[in-house]
Amino acid sequence: MQLRSVRLLPAHIFFVYCRWKNKNKMKKKAIILGATGLTGSHLLDLLLNDSDYEAVKVFTRKKLSVTHPKLDEHVMDLLKLSDYATEFTADVVFCCVGTTKAKTPDKALYRAIDYGIPVEAAKLAKQNAINHFIVISALGANAESKVLYSQLKGEMERDVLAQHIEYTHLLQPSLIVGNRKEKRKGEDLSKHFMKVFGFLIPARYKMIQAKAIAQAMVQIARNPFKQQIIPSDKIKLIAEQYE
Repeated sequence: MQLRSVRLLPAHIFFVYCRWKNKNKMKKKAIILGATGLTGSHLLDLLLNDSDYEAVKVFTRKKLSVTHPKLDEHVMDLLKLSDYATEFTADVVFCCVGTTKAKTPDKALYRAIDYGIPVEAAKLAKQNAINHFIVISALGANAESKVLYSQLKGEMERDVLAQHIEYTHLLQPSLIVGNRKEKRKGEDLSKHFMKVFGFLIPARYKMIQAKAIAQAMVQIARNPFKQQIIPSDKIKLIAEQYE
């Protein structure tokens, strides 16, 4: 069998071609839900400064303190997300919504936030042909759990997956840490415990920085894959690939 010789482009022409290709590739549009939270605020900052994105659409219940040419802000009631179906268009949806029992003692409202908002967002994404949905869940999510928090996260995962969005990623972080505006006593105790006994704790259950989760979300959006449930230790590994 005769082998054909392959002509390579001169280095300077190849370099110009790569710059042209990067410059002219399609820019993406993103939706963020929960941009005022700890992880969501990191994610917003990353996307606004990411050249891959031409627009970042934020649905939020209170006005952001950030201004940017890429930012498209919609101040609204997230519990009425379906009212904004026509505006819910993008290439990828990032859902960072979540609350705590301390902040939301009412169980019905707690459910409406932790379960209702992500599931409604997934339905709108499917309806509007958005093929990439990335949502923060929690380690231990289980629809059959007796613990309300884990149960709601499990039910949310089940019903988000039921939308059959082509690329769906459910991030299951362990204890999320970072510079929060409010103090959380239970979280502070857990952080202290993990610092002292961290060497005994398996990688999957170690604390994870909110910024690392945000970096992993951006990295997953750049290079989507078929794995749907991503535990905390895998989130950290993906975050390390972020540039």
